Amino acid sequence: MRKILVTSALPYANGPIHIGHLVEYIQTDIWVRFQKMQGHQCYYCCADDTHGTPIMLRAEKEGLTPEALIDRVWHEHKADFDGFLVGFDNYYSTNTDETRHYAEDIYTKLRARGLIEERTIEQFFDPVKAMFLPDRFIKGECPKCHAKDQYGDSCEACGTTYQPTELIEPYSAVSGAAPERRESVHHFFTLGRCADFLHDWVKPPQVQPEAGNKLNEWLDSGLTDWDISRDAPYFGFEIPDAPGKYFYVWLDAPIGYMGSFRHLCEREGLDFDAFWDRQRAAEAGTELYHFVGKDILYFHALFWPAELEHSGYRTPTAVFAHGFLTVDGQKMSKSRGTFITASSYLKHLKPEYLRYYFAAKLGGGIEDIDLSLDDFVARVNSDLIGKYVNIASRSAGFLVKRFGGELVAVADQRIVQRVAQGADEIAAFYEAREYGKALRKIMALAAEVNGYTDEEKPWEMAKQEGRDAQLQLVCSVLINCFRLLTIYLKPVMPELAAGVAKFLNVDGFQWADGRTLLPAGHKINKYKHLATRIEPKQIEALLEDNKVNMEAADSGHSQARHAEKQQHEAEAATVVEPIMETIGIEDFNKIDLRVARIVDANPVQGADKLVQLTLDLGGEQRNVFAGIKPAYDPETLKGKLTVMAANLAPRKMRFGVSEGMVLAAGPGGQDLFILSPDEGAQPGMRVK
Repeated sequence: MRKILVTSALPYANGPIHIGHLVEYIQTDIWVRFQKMQGHQCYYCCADDTHGTPIMLRAEKEGLTPEALIDRVWHEHKADFDGFLVGFDNYYSTNTDETRHYAEDIYTKLRARGLIEERTIEQFFDPVKAMFLPDRFIKGECPKCHAKDQYGDSCEACGTTYQPTELIEPYSAVSGAAPERRESVHHFFTLGRCADFLHDWVKPPQVQPEAGNKLNEWLDSGLTDWDISRDAPYFGFEIPDAPGKYFYVWLDAPIGYMGSFRHLCEREGLDFDAFWDRQRAAEAGTELYHFVGKDILYFHALFWPAELEHSGYRTPTAVFAHGFLTVDGQKMSKSRGTFITASSYLKHLKPEYLRYYFAAKLGGGIEDIDLSLDDFVARVNSDLIGKYVNIASRSAGFLVKRFGGELVAVADQRIVQRVAQGADEIAAFYEAREYGKALRKIMALAAEVNGYTDEEKPWEMAKQEGRDAQLQLVCSVLINCFRLLTIYLKPVMPELAAGVAKFLNVDGFQWADGRTLLPAGHKINKYKHLATRIEPKQIEALLEDNKVNMEAADSGHSQARHAEKQQHEAEAATVVEPIMETIGIEDFNKIDLRVARIVDANPVQGADKLVQLTLDLGGEQRNVFAGIKPAYDPETLKGKLTVMAANLAPRKMRFGVSEGMVLAAGPGGQDLFILSPDEGAQPGMRVK
């Protein structure tokens, strides 16, 4: 029996859970349920990430204390996760004594080893809000490419990273005021001194191969020391012996895994040190796995193992990263209704339908997945209703009506043996997180069972005299095959499996149950509908519901519950930027804006945000690098019209020469919207 601790990334307590978040929690929950079905000791812990400037500002905006805000959001998050059958063994909060204890303990041990340094730095201060500004709350002109309205740590247009103090004409994203430069003493974790350890650590099986390639790029470029402190006012844990200084939220967020598990240990009488103390964990043979999005791989596969290793704790057995979710090939959109919250989905559709669809798309890598709504409907109706549930509905009625629900022995039947033999292959797929392969195998077996049904035609046997024994045998075969398929599907569809258990008159399903069949004389109960088809009108209602909800949120009628991002940028994204200084028409006329057609779009290898665009200007083509990858799948851009600044001087970049700039609105990241001209515009037309 393995002893396993599993975590998912902590959702930020500043907005609702949406279907993009659910990719991770469903992926993790399936793996945990599979391990428990195998008989292993497996614990799944998570918590709300509750600290930081955005929490403080949102609470102030709503007239609440931060504690009241995070308590409300915790209950909302927990209800959403429960609705999607995410079976946490403990769902907690980072604003707890347990997390504070381990944050202080790790910090103190790192400091004792000389890995914490204090330095005086110059940073921006908002004179209106009387607070130092985090990087993402400062905006201004990029010092490299001079793109306007860029964040304080990196340019979305050209991909350059820099210090906030390098911005041209910076302003506070909180108040709009011009920030002042002030000095402050900050605490740094000297991550660069951990590089040798990390070079050895960021290899399979600790990380996926593609993740390891990216991590080694960061290591090879040199690790900068990590600023782990923030100045008051700040909602978080105060640093020991440093009044007015607080742990940066990304220091105590992953420590929240430890806090949540400690809370579970105290409640259930478990041995915390057997899972976290380096020596005890090695002796006990315990395992620790983190499921995270690829956007926070840096924190979980560099900062986090370095902290743990140098403070005497065990490092993760593995960090599993996954990709992002698009809907119909595009990022989730409020205007289209595809920014779907967990709570709104649950009003219209069964949670297990989305669990099944996500599982069918997920593999062991970090590729993005797409929720095609048409494919979603077709796959659920075809696979779950047409192939799987259909097996029970075509056989149970005959057994109950003609034979009192009693089964006969079927162990010698070839189709039953075929389905039973799939168990090991399917289990290997689940273990490797290759859920798509597992479900394809399961549905291939279901198709074979349906083929057997079509060959035997039990509905015709039922009309023919003298064929009762054969009818009972065929229907017993189908019920046993259905039971085996249900065992295989249970990690993905636990609620449906519970309904099947009642129908089949069994206690439940463990993976080992697939080694045996229902015995002769076993009686099943009357069949009731286990699942129904998705109708197009349900999807239409879901999209319309989200359009209405989001419009209400944007007009201020839902207490700002509908934030589009999980991370700590949410407050900054809502700020309306001040109008720039007035210019004359002669200045405007110097910019040659042209309609351009995107004839090709490709992600830039080695750049997280850049997309290489080939633009048709009517008589010529231009090569342009645009920092739009977080917001757009490059494939969806091909053929679209946009607007570009055509007379900018070419700029040489590490990846090639950029010959212009496309126009977009929004603060950046996923909140970015390429401008498109109205229908009828042609490439090369000037925009005046």
